[in-house]
Amino acid sequence: MESYTDFAEVYDEFMDATPYRVWCERLSKIIDTYGISKKSNEADRTGLSEEELALTSERDLILDLGCGTGTLTELMAEAGYDMMGIDMSYDMLQIAMEKQEESGHDIMYLCQDMRELELYCTVGTVICVCDSINYVLEDEEVIETFKRVNNYLFPKGLFIFDFNTDYKYREVIGDTTIAENREDCSFIWENFYDEESRINEYDLTVFVKEDGDMEEEEQFFRRFQETHFQRGYDLQEMLRFAAEAGLEFVCAMDADTEGEVTEVTERVLMVCREKGKKYE
Repeated sequence: MESYTDFAEVYDEFMDATPYRVWCERLSKIIDTYGISKKSNEADRTGLSEEELALTSERDLILDLGCGTGTLTELMAEAGYDMMGIDMSYDMLQIAMEKQEESGHDIMYLCQDMRELELYCTVGTVICVCDSINYVLEDEEVIETFKRVNNYLFPKGLFIFDFNTDYKYREVIGDTTIAENREDCSFIWENFYDEESRINEYDLTVFVKEDGDMEEEEQFFRRFQETHFQRGYDLQEMLRFAAEAGLEFVCAMDADTEGEVTEVTERVLMVCREKGKKYE
């Protein structure tokens, strides 16, 4: 599992077309329809005992697993939810905490590997989007991650996650090279997909303009490289992993169209529910 390091500083610029607000609205709708977490409302907590207040706080808490630079976490907090975020990249979390300082939202960020998830309490909802699950490359590691999520879910809490399909890596991305140039940075993305292992490798070469007072013709760019690995999955596999982890399947949809999952679906959004602890 690869951690974003140098790429963290330009991640938001290259992800500026990502529909985070659409995702936020969709997640809110799913939580309202199937979930137990409620938006923060002090009036609803008036008169509760300390024990009831503690349980209500856990029920309403939402964990953004693989939160990255915290863009979606901030939007969910802006929408009224109590949020916390976890990512294994310290560099990404540094940017998330800078956003939090600016917004003033009460968000706790923790640096953890999702395969070793460990919380101080249960949470009513876990969200994990932007193909974070695809960074977990082995069946048993996905199951372990799901078990840990289930273990920390409040009774009947929701786990909402998405993943890129094997079809997307094989037929859409494949062995390609993508380049993009911006005013202050540019990147070259070389993609390689191995059908036997179903592992997608992408090698990033990024050029970032250095800050300074030099004249334009004297300015220079810093170059760095990162390699990331993801694995393609299909819905049937994820259904099996969820069942083995003790989670109850609720629904799944094509994450791009919100329609049914088909053989040409590129990203799946899946919703599961806690139905008892199965973590050993």
